[in-house]
Amino acid sequence: MNKAELIDAMAEKAGLTKVQTKSALSAFMETVGETLASGERIALVGFGTFTVNTRAERKGRNPRTKQEMIIPAKNVVKFKAGNELSGQVK
Repeated sequence: MNKAELIDAMAEKAGLTKVQTKSALSAFMETVGETLASGERIALVGFGTFTVNTRAERKGRNPRTKQEMIIPAKNVVKFKAGNELSGQVK
């Protein structure tokens, strides 16, 4: 499912227009991004938890040249599904 299909499905279930749904989804995504960028976590009970983890610097290898290289440290977004969401995916 891509973003347009998600907007269509959400609009149908919520009884909203596609424009309203697109605006709500965009606001949700922007808020999640801003909150994670500030270092906070987001916990949506039943759905899941978004957190930011720091991945340490490490050695890697360029698969094309086989040359060793240093992969710099970076922050990565982690999502852990909640019980209700996990139960729906059985």
